[in-house]
Amino acid sequence: MKSHFILLSVFLLSGVMFAQANDPVLMTINGKSVPKSEFEYIYNKNNSNNSLDKKTLEEYVDLFINFKLKVEEAKSQGLDTTKSFINELAGYRSQLTKPYLTDQKVDEDVLREAYNRMKEDVDVSHILVRIQQGATPADTLAAWNKIKSILKRLDKEDFAKVAKEVSEDQSAEENSGRLGWVSAFRTVYPFETVAYNTPEGKLSKPVRSSFGYHIIKVHGRRNSLGEILVSHIMRFTAQDDNEKNAKAKTTIDSIYDRIKAGDDFGKLASDLSEDRGSATKNGELPWFGSGRMIPEFETAAFALKNIGDISAPIKSAYGWHIIKLLDRKGIDTYENLKAELERRVKRDERANLGQQTFVSKLRKDYNYKLMPENLTDFVKLLDTKTLADSVFQVEIAKLNKPLLSFADRNYSQADFATYLKKNNFSEKSIASEIIVEKINAFSNQELLNYEDAQLEKKYDDFRFLMQEYHDGILLFEVSNNEVWEKASKDTEGLEQYFEKHKIDYKWEKPHFKGRVIQCKNKSTLKAAKLIVKKSDNDSIDKYLRMRLNDSIQYVKIDKGLYVQGDNKYVDNQIFKSKTPVETDKDYPYVFVIGKRLGIMPESYADVRGLVTADYQEYLEKEWIAALRSKYPVVIDQKVLGTITKN
Repeated sequence: MKSHFILLSVFLLSGVMFAQANDPVLMTINGKSVPKSEFEYIYNKNNSNNSLDKKTLEEYVDLFINFKLKVEEAKSQGLDTTKSFINELAGYRSQLTKPYLTDQKVDEDVLREAYNRMKEDVDVSHILVRIQQGATPADTLAAWNKIKSILKRLDKEDFAKVAKEVSEDQSAEENSGRLGWVSAFRTVYPFETVAYNTPEGKLSKPVRSSFGYHIIKVHGRRNSLGEILVSHIMRFTAQDDNEKNAKAKTTIDSIYDRIKAGDDFGKLASDLSEDRGSATKNGELPWFGSGRMIPEFETAAFALKNIGDISAPIKSAYGWHIIKLLDRKGIDTYENLKAELERRVKRDERANLGQQTFVSKLRKDYNYKLMPENLTDFVKLLDTKTLADSVFQVEIAKLNKPLLSFADRNYSQADFATYLKKNNFSEKSIASEIIVEKINAFSNQELLNYEDAQLEKKYDDFRFLMQEYHDGILLFEVSNNEVWEKASKDTEGLEQYFEKHKIDYKWEKPHFKGRVIQCKNKSTLKAAKLIVKKSDNDSIDKYLRMRLNDSIQYVKIDKGLYVQGDNKYVDNQIFKSKTPVETDKDYPYVFVIGKRLGIMPESYADVRGLVTADYQEYLEKEWIAALRSKYPVVIDQKVLGTITKN
């Protein structure tokens, strides 16, 4: 709620404000200058053709001054130095900087690429030669030589045969390397990219992923089949249990016969499916598209044409299935899928492509220079140690030669050593690779930090957007302290204000203030009336519930302000309506207690919401008057006369 208020209330500082050279001062508030461009932009923005509440120039001058006075008061109270303010503003800044610290075109291209790939399925096989994390250069070279030798074999030999023999993907023994139809996000990004860029019927060159080296064969392409929603009934089979497998086949066939005879599919799934995760939902599985299910299941499911169609039993590596089509949908529009694409990209290797491109640009713009000869000192010290090794930490602490520079900043070996102490984990095992990885991470971080610090200087829109949040948070806090919370808690002030303006809250119709008490039987009615008679008004509800309601509710209490037509019992007993009253059969004995007020409220509590709102408005006016007396405001009328309306 607070963040919404900031964006709504600080209309005076929203949007891009374009500072101009020699921008004249329009006014000073407590000696602080306000440029013409700031006010002029605000005035034009809020008097646009789309604005619902257009105001004159004079009205906007008053609004703007009032706003600035409140922010000035917040600063004088030290609200801009509190930990909560600093943390909240830092949180907003962290969010606002993101678009400025990446190449947005690359980010958009990544999303578009993923969306376009979602519209097409690719049928692929692959052969994998694994490379373990932390592999040595010798291990990596051995894997490279192995994948190249496999590629030569594929010039003459069948892909499926070779995959089954040599692929280090465990599934290859069963599927001969055939993954089937895949789409965007179904494989790791390097694999996906090569799969989509390899022509149909061709083999790819070896591609490196986090798993190792792959050779990919593309068998075919098709337009995406979209996604389908199915339910299924499943009976498991076992690889070396012929008796169990025969029983599973007999059972699935009998279930299929029952479906054809008209038995309910969902109930059969619930009772008989061995996939207990889906059985609890009548066999229903989550929506899925290409590459999400094992090929046999996917093929059979997508082959169903009409909603409600049911497949004959089909066999997969896990058992027997009967599938029912519940629904299908195509690929949604890019605009509708964009938020989902952004979420999925964040979990993917392509997540940092925009920032990587942006950092590369920063290196050029800021004339980034690295001194490799001084970086070598770290490689030598790490050669037989780890980053966390205490001996390594001690030795690098002695280094202090120049290491890198960019813009107006210079970094020494000591700066990098400090970074390594705090970031002493790496999945790599070769000293040179570890140090290259770390120096890249260190320099990237420093470049981004430097650019972050320049944003207010480089971008008017960012500077003024940060000003909006800065002033908005202060405005909320000071207004809450001086007006909103103060009004809601100041019961004495509310009462006094009500007594002075009582006539303003006169009702059009007589009101009744009290309770409607419904009782389950006559004995409860008698007891309830006795409790009411002996209790203070504020304690009636508590005693009625405490003494008469235990495991069974014997009394129901309705309390409030009523006009005729609000409650049939009040109408009958207080306003003397002649309309017959039909009582609740479970609570037929009813009595009403309270006071008929006529057309005037008895106290501010009877109209608390209205009084509180009016009292807040009163406090606001008094506060503004005090601020205008406290802080001098000087307007340059000549500059004001040059304000133009777009």
